[in-house]
Amino acid sequence: MVNMADSGVTDEPDKKDDILRAKNDGKELTKEEKQRLRKEKKQHKKNKEKKDDKASLESGKESGKEKKPVAACPASQPATQPPTQKAPSVVPAPAPVPVPASEPPASADKPAKSKAELKAERRARQEADRASKQNKKGDTAQQATTGKPKAPPNELQPVVKRLSEHIQVDNPEVLKKLAKKLERQQIPLRSDYGYKVSLFSHLHQYSRKAPLTQQLSIPSTVIHPAVVRLGLQYSQGIVAGSNARSVALLHAFKQVITDYTTPPNEELSRDLVNKLKPYISFLNQCRPLSASMGNAIKYIKKEISNIPSQCKEEEAKRKLQTCIDRYIEEKIILAAKAISKYAIEKISDGDVILVYGCSSLVNHILCEAFDKSRKFRVIVVDSRPRLEGREALRRLVQRGIGCTYVLISALSYILPEVSKVFLGAHALLANGYVMSRVGTSQVALVAKAFNVPVLVCCETYKFCERVQTDSFVSNELDDPDDLIVTRKGKTKLEHWQEVPSLGLLNLVYDVTPPDFVDLVITDLGMIPCTSVPVVLRVKNVDL
Repeated sequence: MVNMADSGVTDEPDKKDDILRAKNDGKELTKEEKQRLRKEKKQHKKNKEKKDDKASLESGKESGKEKKPVAACPASQPATQPPTQKAPSVVPAPAPVPVPASEPPASADKPAKSKAELKAERRARQEADRASKQNKKGDTAQQATTGKPKAPPNELQPVVKRLSEHIQVDNPEVLKKLAKKLERQQIPLRSDYGYKVSLFSHLHQYSRKAPLTQQLSIPSTVIHPAVVRLGLQYSQGIVAGSNARSVALLHAFKQVITDYTTPPNEELSRDLVNKLKPYISFLNQCRPLSASMGNAIKYIKKEISNIPSQCKEEEAKRKLQTCIDRYIEEKIILAAKAISKYAIEKISDGDVILVYGCSSLVNHILCEAFDKSRKFRVIVVDSRPRLEGREALRRLVQRGIGCTYVLISALSYILPEVSKVFLGAHALLANGYVMSRVGTSQVALVAKAFNVPVLVCCETYKFCERVQTDSFVSNELDDPDDLIVTRKGKTKLEHWQEVPSLGLLNLVYDVTPPDFVDLVITDLGMIPCTSVPVVLRVKNVDL
């Protein structure tokens, strides 16, 4: 039997315990024992470093899988080393050990996120999902036709609103598209007239001497006769004023619906809307549509699209005619009565009321107040070239109301005796600006300088979502020949077209800032100009 001491095989744990016991007892260790103890410490330290590297590799792979797995050892090398073998200078990475799925990934090198950061990330993901859903609705059809790559949902797309064609006349591409559209609808393109002021070169300028109806062929079956007659009345100025134009439009469309017959294999709700499109284009060529007319057209189209497909033609036409009559009754006639009720409260005995131009609504208010025995006097301010105030003067004097007639150039001389200013409106914009007959902003400005309250009377169907802060971008140019005046048998501007550098500017509308308006009287009540967005939001909910 071989002795274990003679063979050189020793029990490592027993020797280590003996060395530690001797060190604790205070005995001096031999040189061999110190060297062995030093080796044991080094080996223990290396084993600890191996375990730390192994744990960090496993946690990195499970949390983000950011680190690539280390290549496996060659077949000639052993997979594991015995504990007694001395570790090499470069320690190879051990094979990754799979971690159960239920165990959360370790994040030793990443700090834990706070609740606020997690909430912000969750909100960002929700916004991105919402934006992607909205993009899918609009871009699905476009991708099918164009095949363009879709933008990522997290990138916010700029909102680009299409400008109206009648304010891009100086753009050749827009004119070419408009000509093609009118050609498809079999409607002639009306040509501009005369030299335009460069600041308003993007707007149309027509002449009443060349109406659009002259270019129509006689056996034309595209446009209804009632629409042709209405377009001619618009272009010649026979039908003027927002309310009068809107009522005439609704009556013309009512006649169109009466004479309409649904073609075979077609639905009334679709075919009738397509039938109205060339009519609207024709009227827009005769004279640009007003904001109130645009709202009336939207209402008619909505009512047509709401007609069920199983509804009979005669019943559907009867419903549409009833809707048009109800719109005129509620939005114009009853609205005027409601506004009169609110406005009369602001008129006191002895007032001197200043009006500008000819507003059918303001004239109705003054006549109602006079019928209720209110004692007041009216100053009618007028301006060239339309001189619409003469019609207002005629109506008020005919009712027995005392009036004074002045031109706008004498406004500052007459305002010291004025107690209130009543103004009509063409449209009330979403930013609170009032769009009305040109000269209205000047009247409001001078009244503000004299501390005279300015009251604007406007129906809510004239409220529009357009935003405008000046009179240049979107406006209307009237016939420049209206500015030609003959005095003492002489017409100095008779041949103004022959002068290449001369342009006559005949603006139709201007924009009044809300700072110059004290109150807006509507059929919903008396509101400030800043409440227009609220009324628009309520109207959209009702629709």
